[in-house]
Amino acid sequence: MRTAPRGPGSERLNTSAALGTLETALGHATRLLETEPALAAGQAADILQHDPRQPMALLLLGAARRRCGETEAALEVLRRLCEEQPTMPAAWLELADLLTALDNVPEADAAYARYIKTAARDPRLREAAAALNANRIPEAEELLREHLERHPTDVAALRMLAEAVARQLRYREAQTLLERCLQLAPGFDAARHNYATVLNRQGRGAEALEQCARLLAKEPGNPGYRSLHAAISASLGNYADSIAAYGSVLAQYPQQPKLWLSYGHALKTTGRIPESVSAYRRALSIEPRLGEAWWSLANLKTFRFSEQDVLALHQALARTDLTDDDRLHFEFALGKALEDSASYAESFAHYAAGNALRRRVHGYDAEENTRFARGSKRLFTKEFLSERAGAGAQAADPIFIVGLPRAGSTLIEQILASHPLVEGTMELPEMPKLARELAGPERGPEDVSYLERVASLTREELRSLGERYLAQTRIVRKTDAPFFIDKMPNNFWYVGLIELILPNAVIIDARRHPVGCCFSCFKQHFARGQWFTYGLEDLGRYYRDYVELMAHYDAVSPGRVHRVYYEAMIENTETEVRRLLDHCRLPFHADCLRFYENERAVRTASSEQVRQPIYRDGVERWRHYEPWLGPLKSALGEVLTGYPRVPDFG
Repeated sequence: MRTAPRGPGSERLNTSAALGTLETALGHATRLLETEPALAAGQAADILQHDPRQPMALLLLGAARRRCGETEAALEVLRRLCEEQPTMPAAWLELADLLTALDNVPEADAAYARYIKTAARDPRLREAAAALNANRIPEAEELLREHLERHPTDVAALRMLAEAVARQLRYREAQTLLERCLQLAPGFDAARHNYATVLNRQGRGAEALEQCARLLAKEPGNPGYRSLHAAISASLGNYADSIAAYGSVLAQYPQQPKLWLSYGHALKTTGRIPESVSAYRRALSIEPRLGEAWWSLANLKTFRFSEQDVLALHQALARTDLTDDDRLHFEFALGKALEDSASYAESFAHYAAGNALRRRVHGYDAEENTRFARGSKRLFTKEFLSERAGAGAQAADPIFIVGLPRAGSTLIEQILASHPLVEGTMELPEMPKLARELAGPERGPEDVSYLERVASLTREELRSLGERYLAQTRIVRKTDAPFFIDKMPNNFWYVGLIELILPNAVIIDARRHPVGCCFSCFKQHFARGQWFTYGLEDLGRYYRDYVELMAHYDAVSPGRVHRVYYEAMIENTETEVRRLLDHCRLPFHADCLRFYENERAVRTASSEQVRQPIYRDGVERWRHYEPWLGPLKSALGEVLTGYPRVPDFG
């Protein structure tokens, strides 16, 4: 709890004796707060019997109840206090922290903005808070940086700046800011909550779990911390723990739509589809405008909306008060509903509208990827790879499945994970993370600095990087199977690095018809990343860069990458499965042909489809949209007209 000047109301105790008694009682309660919150609550309640509106006593009571796990009671007290004492900064900050812990982001943001407005004398900080709450992120960031130049130890401003950069997906920078914040104020629990979240979003689940454990040690009943623990558990593949944790929180706090949404995601991943649908429906019964819940239903792929659902989607999009985030989810969901009813022109219009909204928020430069592909070709020559052959870690554990999203990689993963010697995991972030570290703290993996750094690595450094990858992925391996799958599709950018640091790893390229693959990406709203999927021309260029880069590796390392064509796998399943197993140096196992019986958790958009026998329906579905795919076809050029033949890129 933060101290603050006494607000209006304390003047009612107007004798020096009474004032002394009050200050003594408040001081005693404050000292008890961290070690004996129940006693602190009792002391505050005693004060309030004599003066029911005493602001510091109300603040102490709310803070103490929160620490006792009585979050609803704490919320009631703090909301009352903020209403009665709107200029009391400590009240707004305590309320903001509690709302953050409850994962009530909009109200927490509003309460935090009120704290900044009442606590800060500097008008620029108040201005920054207003910009942050209005989602004017660049403006907020500029104001906060100016403020921190003058007040570098303002932990509230540090946390606000971390929020601003995190909203721009600059998680490493947010992490640094929050580390400084916690260095200055180790007891700033709301900042630690943000810190754990940022770590988790970077794929650093083990570290995030440690931070969450510290929070739970202080407040084991805190629903926000328990929910964060559930989210981190899911990111680490501990779905039983995640589902149990979400269920426990929702049993106590059933009116939390976003928790129902997260619960539904965990259920979906483990194949509990009817329960997942019920969870999404429960979220919508609480908040019908929650666009992400509608998209989550659509994203089940095997789910079909009712006529009443479609009407609700149309009505939602007619509203003028939707956020852009909710609106784009409604657009993608309605696009899927209309596709299912064969209304293809209208369906395409809604898919395009959703993509346009997403593109407006996340810019994308296709030229950067083209430069990176060409730079990789110049670096990873046959001579360069031969000189460093065998330098990396010698373990043969990883099986990388690379390519574009929606190219059949989940099907390949499910087939391999049905083999008793192979464990399926998820799309692991470790290889892109290593690439970002090589690129340097301020530059992305597409920058030339990454290639320069790889060129300078010694044999010892290559081995160390391979060992780091193996160590960092150990936490997601739950069985004693000797091989595991890393299904991050974007790892095709790093095939050269994989060959250097893990020379005995298996690499599989999942490839699908260019238009079928690209349009499937266009229809898919990805939660984060994959910014190239929000424009048809960008998709075509990205696919071309991918084919060109993989053709280069075929030329300089013949046979190193095994290619699986989705259409061939669909039409000649057993033949392709046997070829795949041979390349992985695995004996044939009949379970690989019964992959749909595998009950393992599957985190991708195809999770329901791979729980069925071979799924043929989607192969030619893109042809319904052919009249609108001209920009995509033009960008693909010879990659499309010659498919599956690869053009000569020179």
